[in-house]
Amino acid sequence: MLLTLLAAQFTHLLDFVIMMPLGPQLMRVFEISAQEFGFLISAYTFSAGVTGFLSALWIDRFDRRSALLALYSGFGAGTLLCGLASGYVALTLARIVVGGFCGVLGALVFAIIGDAIPEERRGAATGVVMSAFALASVAGVPIGLWLANRFGWRFAFLMLAVLCATTLALAYNALPPMRAHLQAQTARQTPLDAMRKLFAVVSTPNHLNALAFMSLLMIAGFTVIPYISPYFVANVGLSEGDLPLIYFFGGAATIFTSRLVGGLADRFGKARTFAIAAIASVIVIYAITNLPRVPLALALLVTTLFTIAMNGRLVPAVALVASSVDPKTRGSFMSVNSAFQQLASGASSVVAGMILGKAADGSMTNYHLVGFVAIGATLLCVALAKRIRVVEESKGAESPALLEEP
Repeated sequence: MLLTLLAAQFTHLLDFVIMMPLGPQLMRVFEISAQEFGFLISAYTFSAGVTGFLSALWIDRFDRRSALLALYSGFGAGTLLCGLASGYVALTLARIVVGGFCGVLGALVFAIIGDAIPEERRGAATGVVMSAFALASVAGVPIGLWLANRFGWRFAFLMLAVLCATTLALAYNALPPMRAHLQAQTARQTPLDAMRKLFAVVSTPNHLNALAFMSLLMIAGFTVIPYISPYFVANVGLSEGDLPLIYFFGGAATIFTSRLVGGLADRFGKARTFAIAAIASVIVIYAITNLPRVPLALALLVTTLFTIAMNGRLVPAVALVASSVDPKTRGSFMSVNSAFQQLASGASSVVAGMILGKAADGSMTNYHLVGFVAIGATLLCVALAKRIRVVEESKGAESPALLEEP
């Protein structure tokens, strides 16, 4: 089951991650500006945010397996549309479709983990699934860029659509029905009833803390992350051909660290593990936003440590938030949480772009100020993590034996 969820997470993360290194080729082919390319990225993000909110009204009314299969089918179809897009407008519309499905899909994956895996093993399970980012970075992005450079940008999306079809078949055969969260629900609700229920879920103090926590965590990351590549080219001295190495080494490192941090979160507590990882990330954020022109090896060391630190704090954070919700409302809450994350990350990029400037020699200015914003948000997250209460659910897991059966 975890391998199936890992495959689903890998494909939809690869779809998002590969857009950034494809930027130069798309800008050249479509003859668009950097601002128009930024809109192409944000179209996905804001679509994911909107559908995350809307899906919270109905996601807990369905078997988790059925919902995942339906959403993943839509994601695969959207990816195929990206590969067949005839121009900039068509590709933007296709990205809106993909973002709409992925905004719910990512939340549902972690809701399934929360339902099926006992709390004492949930950190490790989260680490396994979140290693999808590492796999996407190490294998997906370099292979996708190679295909795009050799056969054109469309080919990368078409091959991803084929991989989606394979994963969908795997999910159909591997995932068991998951209906335990439906047992506590009564008769079918009207949309107004669903909105009232959703408001009750979101307005719970513990849930508000979790939403604020994850939103700040996105701000602490996405003020810095979208501008690493241009900063390292303009200020640090890397060439555009060196950029895939950032994904490769960072992803390779987190393949090992994701599961390690997940196990530590189960052993020492999710909030405590997050606090340690977050404090460590402050040092790396300062380093990466103030790095001068350095040799390639040193630049890659800094970016690799940055990726490890970002991933190291995200694994216990996601496990902590998933453990803060009752199983019968976890799908709705995780959808809202995903929407908050998408909107916060989109807003973070906009705010950071307003802070940044460009010097006469073409170098980027004020990136260090963006780093201070990220550091401040990180420290606020450490304080908020202590206020999130874990919901005890020794009887709430769908079936702990799922991971033990041959």
